[in-house]
Amino acid sequence: MGANDYKDYYSVLGVNKNSTSEEIKKAFRKLAVKYHPDRNPDNKASEEKFKEISEAYEVLGDTEKRQKYDQFGRYWQQSESRQSPWGNPTSSNTKVNVNDFKFGDYANFDDFINDLLGRPFANNPRNTSTSGFSNSGGFGTQSQSFSNAKGSDIEKTINLKYSQAYHGIETKLNLGAETVNVKIPAGAKNGTKIRLRGKGQLNPLSKQRGDLYLKVELQPHDFFQFEDDKLVCEVPISPHEAVLGAEITVPTPEGEVKVKIPAGIRHGQSLRLKGKGWSSTKGDYGDLLVKIALATPNNISVQEKEYYEKIREISKDNPRANLSKIQL
Repeated sequence: MGANDYKDYYSVLGVNKNSTSEEIKKAFRKLAVKYHPDRNPDNKASEEKFKEISEAYEVLGDTEKRQKYDQFGRYWQQSESRQSPWGNPTSSNTKVNVNDFKFGDYANFDDFINDLLGRPFANNPRNTSTSGFSNSGGFGTQSQSFSNAKGSDIEKTINLKYSQAYHGIETKLNLGAETVNVKIPAGAKNGTKIRLRGKGQLNPLSKQRGDLYLKVELQPHDFFQFEDDKLVCEVPISPHEAVLGAEITVPTPEGEVKVKIPAGIRHGQSLRLKGKGWSSTKGDYGDLLVKIALATPNNISVQEKEYYEKIREISKDNPRANLSKIQL
């Protein structure tokens, strides 16, 4: 590298001169995974970036080279005479050529990185010593081999009507390159995930695909809704039904049922209908919570008005009696 080709290797790795060896190693690993050619096929910019960070770590990851780099700056190479990673003598300005590497020659990404930087590792056909990275918690212990791993998983949202989610549905899903059959089991709710094996992204090296996860999202319903994990509905009743009690008809997912309203029920109280709620993937049913809403009548008749006036005259109930004691 000539004087005009000088690169600030610290900036390339996003570290500074006071960074420890471990911090430099960590920064390199993060960037190497991000810009690795296996993850960025046919991306020249990523390939050049990968070469640049590899070159930077080749210097800063070596104690002697880093000392010379810090001491001599752009002229550090003139002070050094080194050998290539394979033991063949090279001049001080020889660079590691990433294009000379064949990824298929390596058992995993850890071995490739170590060979790229001239470090020993167990599976290196050119060196049989122990890997420096894998023993220190590097790529070898934290990720699968890029050449053997499946592709990335994908998550997509599928919108369902309440009836479709409650009863279950079989449908076709267009993934762009292909159309797949999807079976949504009965009892799906907001957030339920359906796994389709082998329908995710393709790893071009292993030819294995990841999985596709379909996340269920329910479209709003006019009558039913969920509160936490319970199916809830709101049913209006008239004042005389609230005072005297009544038997009313309430819709449920399986049809209408008769419900007894106890006398004296208040607005906002709930009635629990056991086993009349949402279905589950196990085949049983949850409860339905019926919230009572007191409905004030409109357009009452003359006779109804007279009766309400009589009730007002004779009523001794004062629902606001306790408000007189309230103060700041």
